[in-house]
Amino acid sequence: MNLGFPYGFDGRGRTIEADDERHIRDMIEQVLFTAPGERVNRPTFGSGAQQLVFAPNSDALAAALRLSVQAGLQQWLGDVIEVHDVRVETSDSTLRLEVQYALRRTGETRVATLAR
Repeated sequence: MNLGFPYGFDGRGRTIEADDERHIRDMIEQVLFTAPGERVNRPTFGSGAQQLVFAPNSDALAAALRLSVQAGLQQWLGDVIEVHDVRVETSDSTLRLEVQYALRRTGETRVATLAR
């Protein structure tokens, strides 16, 4: 059983569950939008992507963010997924990330698109 994210309860008062595909997408979201230092006992967890939403938009920033995101995903989810590509798009105050990855267990390719 995988817990749903964010944690909550279903109509029966039980903990919300997530299938494997949804659980992995939830884990990717947690890594991407958690700032390093935000988690107790895991000071390096996260990529800090959300902190860059209001940074000046540039190609250099997008390249740095792409590398940071890929490194964070490899460090924290490398045993579950293999990251193939990360695309970063910033527009005004919106950050859009597209992560193309393969599930290590099955080899299936997936794309997760997340925006903040």
